[in-house]
Amino acid sequence: MNISDLLTYCMSKPGAEQSYKNEWDATQVKSEGVLFAMVHEVKGRPALSLKTSPALADLLREEHSDVFPSEHLNKSHWSTLWLDGSLKDSQIYYLVEASWQQADATRAAGVSHDEDAR
Repeated sequence: MNISDLLTYCMSKPGAEQSYKNEWDATQVKSEGVLFAMVHEVKGRPALSLKTSPALADLLREEHSDVFPSEHLNKSHWSTLWLDGSLKDSQIYYLVEASWQQADATRAAGVSHDEDAR
């Protein structure tokens, strides 16, 4: 999957906003202030970090060598996957959708991860 197509898909989600986090050299995509996707490089390879349930994170890591705990985020919920790895585009799109839904639920519960709101 290429980064341009991925970001276009992420930005098509309702409430999506894109920003850049200098400290992590990463493009973040948030839904009304709640992070749901982060595009960055890991070990020189294009990568995507997404939020899932802890059970799904464990399952993905067990079944796919291209999925591993995220470096900068809560490792029980956030997984990073290689964009140039073995996961099919359809699987990546599914995981982006799941992550966006989690962000939407978080936002609906009144929790914000927006640094500007702190």
